[in-house]
Amino acid sequence: MTTEKQSAHPEAPETPEAPVSTEPPARLGTSGGPRGTFVELIRLVLVAIFTAAGWQIGTGLNEEGGLLIAVVLGSLVGYVVGGVIGRKTAVAVTTVEREFQRLSAAELLAGTIGLILGLVIVALLSIFLFRLPPVAAYPSVALFAIVIGYFGYRIGRSKREEFFGMFGLRSRSLGVSSSELNVLDTSALIDGRILQVVEAGFLGGTLLIHGGVLRELQSIADSSEPTRRSRGRRGLDVLRGLRGVPSVDVEVVDEDAPDVDTALVRLARDRGAALVTSDSNLARVAAAMDVPTRSVTVLSEALRPPYLPGEEFNLRLTREGREHGQGVGFLDDGTMVVVEDGSEKLGSEVRVKVTNVLQTSSGRMVFARLGDA
Repeated sequence: MTTEKQSAHPEAPETPEAPVSTEPPARLGTSGGPRGTFVELIRLVLVAIFTAAGWQIGTGLNEEGGLLIAVVLGSLVGYVVGGVIGRKTAVAVTTVEREFQRLSAAELLAGTIGLILGLVIVALLSIFLFRLPPVAAYPSVALFAIVIGYFGYRIGRSKREEFFGMFGLRSRSLGVSSSELNVLDTSALIDGRILQVVEAGFLGGTLLIHGGVLRELQSIADSSEPTRRSRGRRGLDVLRGLRGVPSVDVEVVDEDAPDVDTALVRLARDRGAALVTSDSNLARVAAAMDVPTRSVTVLSEALRPPYLPGEEFNLRLTREGREHGQGVGFLDDGTMVVVEDGSEKLGSEVRVKVTNVLQTSSGRMVFARLGDA
């Protein structure tokens, strides 16, 4: 399972929290919403068809009241049959929709091309098949179209990398680019700093959360160990915070997977996304699979101050500071260093020792004092 990272922040007092559901929200309601409207439309159409059929049958009856009875019976049969067919169709459409949502644009395009090539092969075979008697020709063509078309679709999806590589393309370059699509793992959410990174605008687009990650967080949050439980709750809180950031869209991808780490790498590879993780081992696995990774830990290390309190370095003092006795020098990156009692050393290079590093809206400032010569 994904490695849990230690937090640099002190643990907050635990307070009871309502359990967080890991189930993705339902797309369509059963009694209202798009699905209910869809079912009622199909029912309306079938009621109209069966009512018309009842009218046709009733006009052929010579009995008194036969027309009215036929129309009413036709409407009732249409209402019942329409409801059954409508619900079955709505379920089938929802299933197909979920399946397509799991597919990347590259998979869908490659599968469609494979399907078209399969149907082209069927069209060529039909030249010979239509020489058979019609009773055998038409079923044979239909059977070949279904089998070869589906076979071509499956081959196209599985061989998409090689197929696009023939034309100098990579499936990751199709659809959403990796800079706009990111897969978050459990360690990145538990770490907590991902929320600040997103709010600062360094990460945007669509954030994909695998269903296995939600289940891992729920399991950690329900742990009997206080420290572990606190980490799980922090991860869930970070996820709720990400949903409230307007610059990103959080999408839950719920699919069965025996191993979450493998599922995350596969999801990032198939969707052409980058994997955001604080787990170095998972990052190595992703790199081996040619999946780009983003680490909050690496970002934090890259943004750390060039010098930390207690470190010493040589600095040339170039001018006086605002306060009496201060001397000011600059690092190679332009960071200002204010040295106490350094005004007497202006124009010379001195050894200074860092006492504090202050990050402001206008940049970083380093405060130091004269060190040992």
